[in-house]
Amino acid sequence: MRSIEVKGTARTIAARSSEQARALKEIRKNGGVPCVLYGGNEIVHFTVTNEGLRNLVYTPHIYVVDLTIDGKKVNAILKDIQFHPVKDTILHVDFYQIDEAKPIVMEVPVQLEGLAEGVKAGGKLALQMRKIKVKALYNAIPEKLIVNVSHLGLGKTVKVGELSYEGLELISAKEAVVCAVKLTRAARGAAAAAGK
Repeated sequence: MRSIEVKGTARTIAARSSEQARALKEIRKNGGVPCVLYGGNEIVHFTVTNEGLRNLVYTPHIYVVDLTIDGKKVNAILKDIQFHPVKDTILHVDFYQIDEAKPIVMEVPVQLEGLAEGVKAGGKLALQMRKIKVKALYNAIPEKLIVNVSHLGLGKTVKVGELSYEGLELISAKEAVVCAVKLTRAARGAAAAAGK
């Protein structure tokens, strides 16, 4: 898995929620993003600049985050992001500190490989799930999950339950469809003509 550096500054949490809301508003107004680090001995509240998160958030890749908060370094993964419902700016980010001995849960991008039989017959290959949730030790998590679709016929699907990868436990619903070869109008016409 690739790694990326993110630098943050620790922040204190106000005792009263009204003061806390004001402080968070001020952070965002000054181009910062409130963040929280879970998974360590204590929960750490800190701030990162919007610019400092850009390459981590707006990418199809997954990363181990080399997180530095006021000079203290930890390895973490991105756990959750909240976006503004209208402006699409980042409002809040949760990170999770990696413990090399404990498995973590993470979404891994899916990459389809091969030319499906159904596509050769005029169908259209559709990726339904861009990411699958997996559980594993962080160093066993690949950058992407390769799904071979060569055998996939017209109208057929690949479900999460049909996949397996060494060292990974797939957490996403077993019945969830990862990809499908959909019948196109042309393929339906060809099938009807062949049936006559």
